[in-house]
Amino acid sequence: MPGHRAGHRLVAPRSGRHQRGVSRWDALSRRRRPERHPARTAGTGTEYGRRPVHPGAHARQVAQRLRVSRKSAYAWHARWRAGGRTALRSRGPSGRPSRMRPAWRTWLARELTRGPAAHGWTEDHRRTLARVATVIARRFHVRFSPAQIWRILRQMGFTAQVPVHRAAERDPHATARWYQQTWPQVQQIVRDRDAWLCFADEAGQTLRPPKARTWSRRGHPPVIQTRVKGSGRISLAALVGRKPGHSTRFIFRILAHHGRKGEKTGFREVDFARLLDAAHQQLGGDIVLLWDNYTHHVDAAMREFITARAWLTVFRFPASTPELNPVEGVWAHCKRSLANLAPCTTDELASLARTRLKRMQYRPSLLDGFIAETGLPLPAP
Repeated sequence: MPGHRAGHRLVAPRSGRHQRGVSRWDALSRRRRPERHPARTAGTGTEYGRRPVHPGAHARQVAQRLRVSRKSAYAWHARWRAGGRTALRSRGPSGRPSRMRPAWRTWLARELTRGPAAHGWTEDHRRTLARVATVIARRFHVRFSPAQIWRILRQMGFTAQVPVHRAAERDPHATARWYQQTWPQVQQIVRDRDAWLCFADEAGQTLRPPKARTWSRRGHPPVIQTRVKGSGRISLAALVGRKPGHSTRFIFRILAHHGRKGEKTGFREVDFARLLDAAHQQLGGDIVLLWDNYTHHVDAAMREFITARAWLTVFRFPASTPELNPVEGVWAHCKRSLANLAPCTTDELASLARTRLKRMQYRPSLLDGFIAETGLPLPAP
């Protein structure tokens, strides 16, 4: 034998290309794992650092130093004695080769980019593991399990994410025309009149809270008491104003509905007009307003109110494009904070919503973030 064990100590061979008295660990690229959950890179020869091991060290000391078992220490030593440093290189993951060939992966990436609608799933456009397996089976007549599909997608750079919902009625050509024609007009009027660019929107919130995480003992899901029938809700209307050289402003109104007979069920044209008058008074300048195609925004009564106000110019967003309105971000931020509060009465819900919306009035940087999220090309505030 070219080498031997002496008192359970690892001793290198003394002839050939190896130097006398040099242990297997001086020739091995010593790997230092991270403190927790090491992630090895197979087949790349990646080294995580070098940990010096003295020649002739005991197998138990070597295993402890490199954080491996003594069996692995003896096996690596035997491989090093037989083939030198080359024999210690990683040969990749063990097991049979994957049935998912490289050409198939290229084809699958292209098909995933096309979307599920191209393969018959027109109502629900989620890319689930079962659907991906079905698409592969239709093309290559090979069936993969959900666990295998998950591993393949991870290797291809795909991850499970929360999708962003878009209305099916949205017209991308109309949106492109709005960017090319309407948006330059908006910016020109804002510059010519030195006006405030304002975004407005409405929302509602009921006493039934949305699902969200909360604390509870392990194995005992929490139960939140909610009312089955609608006993009350609140309507919200808000306006975000922006002007270069000024802090971004936020103005809102809350209307509570207690379910009483003859009570208003939402904001009407008069309420919107009062909100705009209050915004004009607080901002102290002309307003260029952008909002959606809600019924009370485009009817005859609202057009009459707009015509009577010379300081107001109104433009509308394309149909089904809520992502262009920064007030949608305000509603999402507010409702997320209301998720686990579960108020008992409509007045409590209105008070909680008012508190959270009022906090945003003192955070112009947060409002600027909502505007930047829309992607609209605007100059710096």
